Amino acid sequence: MTGADMALPAQDERTLPAVVLRDIDTRPLEQAVTELQMLIEQHGHVIVVCSRAAPTAVQRRLHTLRSLLESDRIALFRPDLPPLGLAVLARQLRQLASCDLSPGVLASAGRLLIHYIHSGALLGSVARLDRVPVNLKQHAKSWMPGSQFAVLAHPQPQLVRLGPEATLDGPEFGTWMLVAKGQLQSDWVGATLAPAWNVQGLRETPLPAASPGWWGTGKIIEFCTYLPDLSVLYQLVTSVRRGTCHWCGIDVIGDRCVFCSAVPPAPEGTPVPARRT
Repeated sequence: MTGADMALPAQDERTLPAVVLRDIDTRPLEQAVTELQMLIEQHGHVIVVCSRAAPTAVQRRLHTLRSLLESDRIALFRPDLPPLGLAVLARQLRQLASCDLSPGVLASAGRLLIHYIHSGALLGSVARLDRVPVNLKQHAKSWMPGSQFAVLAHPQPQLVRLGPEATLDGPEFGTWMLVAKGQLQSDWVGATLAPAWNVQGLRETPLPAASPGWWGTGKIIEFCTYLPDLSVLYQLVTSVRRGTCHWCGIDVIGDRCVFCSAVPPAPEGTPVPARRT
């Protein structure tokens, strides 16, 4: 992880602790290289989970470190999730890290598990929200005193103005919900949304530092539903067909290797598209 606040408490006694690459963009490059090299030597492979909302300097430094180490044992995982959803996904990978999964399968598992996460927020304003489509009518109403909006960012963007009939499309399977409260005062998420989604349990956690920037406001209550049971997560991952990367030889789920980024070669006889002139 690139932020300590994104390392959620362990879900169970088997959940491995997160390693936080603190101040990765401001520390001397030599220190960062040494730290990452030690992690590779200790664990064999490293999966770095980083938000797409992270500062450009952080993202550049991570790519620089990977290039300097010339290592195919570092996977940079940057899913398109809000901060709380990303923290939940990272914890699920920490849960699975205690199982008998190969590094490539574990790193690929994030691409699978992201489909089982519903991540959104209750906002006091959508005037600066640019990660979910906002029409002009909704934008205008955000300036009205007392307006609140329920927003779903993943898996499908959805935005509704809060009212008696307001609802969001939720998961069709049993989940738990994690809630992080900012400066907004409301019980709608716990009292209305959670029962409507048939949430089996609800927990609270501090709001990630990146959340106000991601959602465009500090008047926020962020929420995320997820599968908490390690046995369910393990069954999901192991039920998917595995392949072997033709370049580095590591087991993976899906077409693209998460460590060397190689894709399967085109079958023999596949026509090559004509180059445009």
